[in-house]
Amino acid sequence: MIDFVARRIAHLDMDAFYASIELLRYPQLRGLPVVVGGRQDHQPIVKPDGTLHFCRLHEYVGRGVITTATYEARALGVFSGMGTMKAAQLAPEAILLPADFDQYKHYSNLFKAAVRKVCGDFEDSGIDEIYIDLTRFSEDSTSLTNSLKQAVKNATELSCSIGIAPNKLLAKICSDLEKPNGLTIIGFSDIPSRIWPLSVKKINGIGPKAASKLAELSINTIGELAQTKLSLLKTTFGHNYATWLTEVSQGIDSRPVVIDPELKSLSRETTFERDLDLNHDRAILSQSLIQLCGKVAQDLKHKHYIGRTISIKLRFADFQTLTRNLTLPEYTDDATKILAAARECLRRVVIQKKIRLLGIRVSSLYFLSCKNTTPTESTQKQLPFDIT
Repeated sequence: MIDFVARRIAHLDMDAFYASIELLRYPQLRGLPVVVGGRQDHQPIVKPDGTLHFCRLHEYVGRGVITTATYEARALGVFSGMGTMKAAQLAPEAILLPADFDQYKHYSNLFKAAVRKVCGDFEDSGIDEIYIDLTRFSEDSTSLTNSLKQAVKNATELSCSIGIAPNKLLAKICSDLEKPNGLTIIGFSDIPSRIWPLSVKKINGIGPKAASKLAELSINTIGELAQTKLSLLKTTFGHNYATWLTEVSQGIDSRPVVIDPELKSLSRETTFERDLDLNHDRAILSQSLIQLCGKVAQDLKHKHYIGRTISIKLRFADFQTLTRNLTLPEYTDDATKILAAARECLRRVVIQKKIRLLGIRVSSLYFLSCKNTTPTESTQKQLPFDIT
């Protein structure tokens, strides 16, 4: 095993985050298979006797994706990202709840504030996960993680799982090994026994397509990947991705914990319950576009950013995806201006298929100071474009 400069990186991952928050609201559902991902009309209904009626998965009709599931639902084969109708086949009696993202963001802020009090700054990797560089601390890993887990518990009443390893790649894998409320600590010497037996899918960055191609090469575990010659991987994946596969299978990852990453873009998108026709469903599409632009504008204001490049994303019924973008002469966080640019992007698309997904993205961002200043003239670099 290659000798590396010793680092101690923690990956903290909240346990079934959205579902766990829902269980705080509905404690009577503890121990039951519960999935989050329903529409707002799947809210629990108060019955005449004062008890609540919860929707079941088999009652769901339409297109949708599971946002998260309790561990009881996962034991039945239901996981985040799965189509709701497929999940209903696996667990028809599972409880179905709509997502409440405002509440999830609130709890995200709570747990991150609690972590910050214990160990200072960290890399924010998502609503329910963070990376922490513990190298600078003198305390042993177990004591540190116990303090972190207790702080999160006190602030949110929720549990988290933590993986500690010499780098981010291994720490993320480890945080998922002993859920819920788990703690896994490994060093490089543990890779053959703890990491190599795992599926290649456990590596963040190996998606379904890559995993399928690896399986065609009879490579299913990380250990099998580690024993595969680079020349063989190059014939299937090309030089860059093959080299990365070889490195990560050996536990190599030099990425730093980035405390204050530069935000590149902000986006919102929606997948429709059914494929929409431009002519017959124009009103629905128009309203969705307005709402998405409004939400992106709110996100920009909340995070104190303004942007110049507006992009639209369309995914059609056959899963073909295309994007168009437009760079404005000035930065903005105004929903009306974002909407106008999005509509201009749409005019550049000949739409002949039904639409499955619509998305809006704002990039070329500029961070506003607390005084809400605007970019200088030199920053307002203009790019030529035509608006008809």
